[in-house]
Amino acid sequence: MSRWLRRIGYVLGTLVVLILVLSGFAFVRSSGMMTRKYDIAVSPITVTNDSATLARGAHLVTVIGKCTDCHTNEMAGKVFIDDPGLGLIIAPNLTRGKGGVGDSLTDERMAHAIRHGIKHDNTSALIMPSDDYQFFTDDDVAAVVAYVRSLPPVDRVLPKSQLRVVGRALSAAGQLPIFIAENVDHKRPHIKSIVQDTSLAYGSYLGNVGGCTGCHGPGLSGGKIPGTPPEWPAAANLTPTGISKYTDAQIEGILRTGKRPDGTSVNEVMPWKYTTNMTNDEIIANIKFLRSVPAKPFGGR
Repeated sequence: MSRWLRRIGYVLGTLVVLILVLSGFAFVRSSGMMTRKYDIAVSPITVTNDSATLARGAHLVTVIGKCTDCHTNEMAGKVFIDDPGLGLIIAPNLTRGKGGVGDSLTDERMAHAIRHGIKHDNTSALIMPSDDYQFFTDDDVAAVVAYVRSLPPVDRVLPKSQLRVVGRALSAAGQLPIFIAENVDHKRPHIKSIVQDTSLAYGSYLGNVGGCTGCHGPGLSGGKIPGTPPEWPAAANLTPTGISKYTDAQIEGILRTGKRPDGTSVNEVMPWKYTTNMTNDEIIANIKFLRSVPAKPFGGR
């Protein structure tokens, strides 16, 4: 009996040591990811406040970029995730009110955070979809900054984001891609502007900055969205393989109403409450983009 007890003790002791080693690795690696500095030059931008620019900025923030989903309609931020294992993730207050960063960021720095996912201290933002927003043109990112600047100050002091045990472990293992600056091509050249029409070029632009490729994958073939909770559904296949059964009018119906042609609802993860406000030209251009990509089997992303 004592021999078996000793063996069990050795096994348990080994497991404890292994857990401590892995925990230490996860803590050190995740801490390094949290404090990593990104030495990326801040590009100059020209921000104007004319009515057309502000209207464009409002449309990008509320419909295309869906910034209000995390930062609220006031852009005053909120607690985005508060999970005892994963962590506390905060969408910051972007206004000039108490607790906001509006007065502490220059226009260039705000644009830098949008397109590069890099905060004022040169560390990575968390979850911020800059891997989509890196495609914003100079004119559009300036319009976003102008619109955010135009909003009234809101006093909202929020806590700092923090990763907890599970979040640190998943990040260290590469299973929680929330340090978004790692996923951005910081050398990508930015174009000044793009024609807003019904063209395939504009549809491709909207598909990138609007998050289609972010959720459904670069190839739009869908599958499990990396880093999302287990209960989240897999993204659908938006290549011709997946959407050939739908007419353009039916795809527009899904984007406008969140309903499939048979009357069933798409999952609430699909941001149809935002896409419903896309212009007719944007819908046409977006559908052209979906029709243009190579057909792929589901799940290839």
